[in-house]
Amino acid sequence: MASFVVMEAPEGGDEAAYIRDGFHFLAFLLPPIWLAWHRLWIEALVAFAVMAVLGSLGSVSGLSEAAPLLSLLVSLYVGLEAPALRIAALRRRGWREWGVVDAYNRDDAETKHLFGDSVEQAEETRAPAPMPDPQPLAPRPGPSGPALGLFSYPGAR
Repeated sequence: MASFVVMEAPEGGDEAAYIRDGFHFLAFLLPPIWLAWHRLWIEALVAFAVMAVLGSLGSVSGLSEAAPLLSLLVSLYVGLEAPALRIAALRRRGWREWGVVDAYNRDDAETKHLFGDSVEQAEETRAPAPMPDPQPLAPRPGPSGPALGLFSYPGAR
């Protein structure tokens, strides 16, 4: 299960944003493009500028081995902090945090947010199927004679 942070629109809006908490692989692969796609313009410009500076630093100062590793660190940071960056941007726009919902996907998170946990509670409070009455077992035959060792073999004397 994933955790989704539910952000509600400012007063007068009925919409909500469901942001999955965790690592975002596309944000790791293409940080500036992912940030621009989610309208995080300032963060996209900063990520692009930092990656450009690191790339030029590698060609100018002779740090050609370190520049790709530093760019990888920028990508890793954006991939790990992508949900926090989106939440911070929504807070700046006046959105407020409703809470956290544990769900399998975004649709499930939306259902749990809109209807509460009543869906899960209804499933949990449903009466279980009745158990069948136990049937008596047939009695076991007693030992047929003395046994040597750990096991006795029926019918052996």
